[in-house]
Amino acid sequence: MNMPPGLLDRLPKRVSVYEVSPRDGLQNEAAMLPLESKKALIAALLASGLTRLELTSFVSPRWIPQLADADDLVKQVQAPPGVSFSALVPNAKGLERAREANLREIAVFMSASETHNRKNTNRSIDGSLESFEEVVPPAIEAGMKVRAYVSTVWGCPYEGDVDPARALAITKRLLDLGCYQVSLGDTIGVGTPRQTERIVQMFLESIASEKIALHFHDTRGTALPNVLVGLGLGIRDFDSSIAGLGGCPYAPGAAGNVATEDLVYMLHGMGIETGLDLDKLIEAGKLAERIVGRPLPGKVHQAGPATRRS
Repeated sequence: MNMPPGLLDRLPKRVSVYEVSPRDGLQNEAAMLPLESKKALIAALLASGLTRLELTSFVSPRWIPQLADADDLVKQVQAPPGVSFSALVPNAKGLERAREANLREIAVFMSASETHNRKNTNRSIDGSLESFEEVVPPAIEAGMKVRAYVSTVWGCPYEGDVDPARALAITKRLLDLGCYQVSLGDTIGVGTPRQTERIVQMFLESIASEKIALHFHDTRGTALPNVLVGLGLGIRDFDSSIAGLGGCPYAPGAAGNVATEDLVYMLHGMGIETGLDLDKLIEAGKLAERIVGRPLPGKVHQAGPATRRS
């Protein structure tokens, strides 16, 4: 991989972690989870120091039954000072629900591949972008912040390779609409460091680094190496999910996001601040495992923090 010399000397002092487990982590669970269990998980995540959490999605319960309690959940949890809660909003109806729940931030989502976008949103790529004109500007006018996701940037489960230029064009459209940041997703976890370098460098030629976040799934064990490449190229915002919880209903075989504990363990070991308590994250991961009733794949979640010797 053609990484810049002295990469480890130019890493950031601090990184922002965006926790997606209450939404992206739980949406693929087949067994319906009680509202109280979701609230307990959110409380445990907040105890670790996380300040950016995506709670749920205001989609139709027919599409994702697990998130049918979105309205009740958002109304029953309170964001402490300095904490930002968000939820996915697919359309104008979802925006109305988010406003009724008094959310101050929302997210919109689409794919860089036509097939995955149709399966995931029941729209074409152009149709999604058109629908966002009825969501993003009105949300901003209402005083809300809007983040965006572009999925399948590294590859699609139906189409294979995806031209990153297509993802770049979509990202620019989303930023022009008013989204403050776009999270680029390796939805099926096929990305490798050299590919990540090419993609991120292409984006950074025309987009400021603070406008880009990275969202890696760890299906093939390459999420953390890809994070490292992003760090070296100037990205400071990364999505993760406690204990590696998650997957995508429309990406067969995709594992969960990079585990929050694994990400934070690596960052802290490199001297990069996150503001997060690793021990509390591990506790939250154990709670998540009890809630879903099965082992979760995060490495630090399984092994615990290392005992370091001076």
